[in-house]
Amino acid sequence: MLFYVRKDVILPSHLTEQEIEDIKARERAYSQEIQRQGKCRHLWRITGQYANISIFDVESNEELHNLLQGLPLYPYMKIEVIPLNRHPSSVREGDF
Repeated sequence: MLFYVRKDVILPSHLTEQEIEDIKARERAYSQEIQRQGKCRHLWRITGQYANISIFDVESNEELHNLLQGLPLYPYMKIEVIPLNRHPSSVREGDF
């Protein structure tokens, strides 16, 4: 199952620079691991925003939910999830 996921990060002002750097380091490691596993197929930064767009390839809604909740920045994110289906006019056979 493919999902478009937009994640906007809103950090609270009470976090120290060190806390922010620690969370970002854990986020990077976790994100890279789920990419290596093939769960997150694509990851793009949105220019000019503290936000990104990802394409997740998972077995279920629950798996996606659990992966997102595992993100260290999850408590500070606004997340939009859109399920994707292959378009019948697509010429990319292996992209589903």
